[in-house]
Amino acid sequence: MASHTKRIATGIDVGTHATRVVIVEHTRGEAPLIIGTGVSESRGLRHGYIVNKIDAMKSISAAIASAEKMAGIKIKNALLSVGGISIESAMSHGSTVVSRATNEVTEIDLKKSGIDAEENLSHIANKRIIYRIPLRYKLDNKEVLGTPLGMTGTKLDVKMLFVTCLEQHLNDIIRAIEELGVEVDEVVPSPIAAGQVALNKKQRAVGCALVNIGAETVSISVFENDTPISLQVFPIGSTDITNDIALGLKISLQEAEKIKMSGPSGIYSKKKLEEIIEARLYDIFELIDAHLKKIDRSGLLPAGVILTGGGAGIATIEDLAKAVLRLPSSIAQPAVANAGKHLVKDSSWLVAYGLTVYALQKPN
Repeated sequence: MASHTKRIATGIDVGTHATRVVIVEHTRGEAPLIIGTGVSESRGLRHGYIVNKIDAMKSISAAIASAEKMAGIKIKNALLSVGGISIESAMSHGSTVVSRATNEVTEIDLKKSGIDAEENLSHIANKRIIYRIPLRYKLDNKEVLGTPLGMTGTKLDVKMLFVTCLEQHLNDIIRAIEELGVEVDEVVPSPIAAGQVALNKKQRAVGCALVNIGAETVSISVFENDTPISLQVFPIGSTDITNDIALGLKISLQEAEKIKMSGPSGIYSKKKLEEIIEARLYDIFELIDAHLKKIDRSGLLPAGVILTGGGAGIATIEDLAKAVLRLPSSIAQPAVANAGKHLVKDSSWLVAYGLTVYALQKPN
């Protein structure tokens, strides 16, 4: 009986810069409790891909061991997040004739329309679908609000969002984790996992964009009606800002990283530093705006842009985002219900923690 009232959920976020593991315990009727966290510097990865399996496994193993020691349990299975530049989203349409003689729409019809939408996808050679969600249904050419389950009609149409990633890279990461003795239950795109805790229900409902500025990639996920409607990853990140500072001020990468986050310490020109940082951030926000224009949401998201990731800590980033994107802008505030003694303070933990929230929303 206890197994039905208490659940353990584990999230593993293998990022290019760091690998993070969060273990959550949930007792029915109570808020989830974080009982273990682990972090290690990622090695053997580039843009979210494994380039050296032995180094990558050592990094993942160190983060898992740290979380296990803190929680006092052995991790047997987990949810895994996938980011990297091979992540892409695509829209597709599918349709089916309602199968029952009574014309009542059943789960079978929803499934058939989804399969048809998947079969209509193009350019997915060497890719695996890791996330799918229906965005809109039509029954006999009339739009349905919510699910058409139980309604009557003859033809069901669906518009679906699919998120894909390169199968080879995904298999490499899954194999590395499973060779460490942890079974991967499900793979979730990093922006979807982060959206579970970086955004509140109102933001997701009225329309917003979650922008994660990582070390080597920037991702944008757009939400409307409490549903992700678009996702894109760009091969640019906060490491590019560090490189620009090092070149512009002729200093070491270590010193450049330090002043990127804390500002100049009197030795360097504050104006020059701001010009260097803003030039690269402007490029990033221009890419984001180009994507929003592509999906007809440029300047049209009432809840604005919510910034997360290591690069979100740069001073003046909110003002620049607001100016370039013409949208309200804010830094994500992690909604951690019960962290106990394990502080999950900054946005770098959003993906790993979001995976556990995503897992707990699934039925037992």
